[in-house]
Amino acid sequence: MLVGLSLGTGSPQEYLSEISVDHPAIRYFDSAADNPVDRFSKQLESGKVRLDLRSGELGYLPSLLHQFDINVDTQALVFSKTSFQAPKISPTNPRAIYFNDDVAVAYVRGSDEIEIAATDAKQGVAFYTASLKSLPKSGFNRQEICLKCHQGPATSGVPGIFIGSVFPGPLGTPARGESAIITDHRTAFEDRWGGWYINAKRGQPKDRSNRVASNPADPEVLDEFEGNQNLTNLFGRFKPEGYLATQSDIIALMTFEHQTQMTNYLTRVGWEARISAHAEKSGGRPIPQLESDIEALVAYMLFADEVVLKDPIEGVSTFTKTFPQRGPRDRRGRSLRDFDLRTRLFRYPLSYLIYSPAFDALPDAVREQIYQRLYDVLSGKDKREKFARLSPSDRRAILEIVRETKPTVPAYWKPN
Repeated sequence: MLVGLSLGTGSPQEYLSEISVDHPAIRYFDSAADNPVDRFSKQLESGKVRLDLRSGELGYLPSLLHQFDINVDTQALVFSKTSFQAPKISPTNPRAIYFNDDVAVAYVRGSDEIEIAATDAKQGVAFYTASLKSLPKSGFNRQEICLKCHQGPATSGVPGIFIGSVFPGPLGTPARGESAIITDHRTAFEDRWGGWYINAKRGQPKDRSNRVASNPADPEVLDEFEGNQNLTNLFGRFKPEGYLATQSDIIALMTFEHQTQMTNYLTRVGWEARISAHAEKSGGRPIPQLESDIEALVAYMLFADEVVLKDPIEGVSTFTKTFPQRGPRDRRGRSLRDFDLRTRLFRYPLSYLIYSPAFDALPDAVREQIYQRLYDVLSGKDKREKFARLSPSDRRAILEIVRETKPTVPAYWKPN
């Protein structure tokens, strides 16, 4: 949910070409919306659900998060002016982002407008705004203008969310030029989180967070001072009144980083498959990049290029407990949501979005191809160096977990 970034090339994230939202096989704006915001809006209008107004700055935000089943401990705080609400954002008034698997909500203290991004299983991410104080009456407003920044190379060429890293000035204004990058689990830590607050109890890698570039002569040199790493709180950085929590947990943001680009990959591959099928029916040629994009998606799902943690890390919130509780779990109690946090983010490195509606909504042939490629790697048939980090025990555990927790897994995944 970041906007206004001029993208550099300091990240291994692939900046992919844009796919037309108006293609007859896609019709992004013309197709009926089917996402959590759309479904909740219909319930709200019919009176099946209601929102409770809290006095003060927060308005309907706490009740809205509750309805979307979004935990407060997902809060991530960004203080760079990289939103259409930029004038209200600063290091003393950061924007708070809350998320679950398919909805992200952004709140700026002092603003009556909140931003919501919701994932449609087939169409990708749709963007909305809503009034913090009059939401039940005014409803959700879908915003086409958001695609000016939320569809392009940063989002794998489809409507999506991304995490940006900038060099912010003292007021949060990003430096001009090519220094802004998009980050995910493949990005070197020293390039991550410029313009974000990060809290960690221990093990925080050296990164761009919690700092500004105060010297106008060196706008891409962040201030160095003691106490910037492993901040357990943000006291003195901003006043906490008007926020649901005071922390910006490192594990929550790392999880959201992975999720943003995973969702974008799923959307892209689904769109390409539909466009290719449409082309073949019309006597044209399928998209040649589909095969390579499926390979990229599989590698991303398996965290093949994940940056290794040099030290164990520990967050400051309950996120490391509440996120794994969302399951599902196999008979031995294992889940793809279990964290490792010693050398990598997850204990069993296969994306939990394999359980998402977006994965299940992929065209059958593409979903089967992804299943086959995953099985080739996890069964040991694919022995390429790219997947060498996956030990035999990792592969076996992931196979066992998915077999027991994903009912639609192909029959050849099951043991004889």
